[in-house]
Amino acid sequence: MVKRWYWRAFLGLWAALLLTPAAGAQLYDLNGKPQDLRQFVGEGKWTLVMFWASNCPVCNAEAADYVTFHDRHYEKDAIVVGVSLDGMERREEALAFIERHLADFPNLIGEPEAVAGLFTRLTGGRQPWLGTPSFLLYSPRGELIGWHIGPVSVEAVEDQIQQGTKASSG
Repeated sequence: MVKRWYWRAFLGLWAALLLTPAAGAQLYDLNGKPQDLRQFVGEGKWTLVMFWASNCPVCNAEAADYVTFHDRHYEKDAIVVGVSLDGMERREEALAFIERHLADFPNLIGEPEAVAGLFTRLTGGRQPWLGTPSFLLYSPRGELIGWHIGPVSVEAVEDQIQQGTKASSG
């Protein structure tokens, strides 16, 4: 009887944690203040969320392109939001990545397992986490349009935005 109650309580607590939006997926700004990714999505602009790690060679190779993309678009139709998987223990490495690449777009940081789980949840469980870089693209209304795992050119993102803009206006 006691064992049955224990397992029910454990399963109930586990289910409650899974259903809590921030459970295991807490993101922070680089000063350690809790942040919610949703604050950047659905504000009338396309939002490209770039999941990166400071020691990822592809992330380092592509960073300048996404800084240029953000600078070219942020005042009119799109922004980039970075999410580092470095975790707070490697916060200095994340800060060095941002400084090295002059990544002036918003950047958040989280623990690797939490961020991986967040990515999978944001895709509705349709895309398991595979690694960095990974991208999510949200419409100006905050709808998830798609995701991409691995390197992707800025031109491909701009094409997707252009197609989405035409579809919503046509």
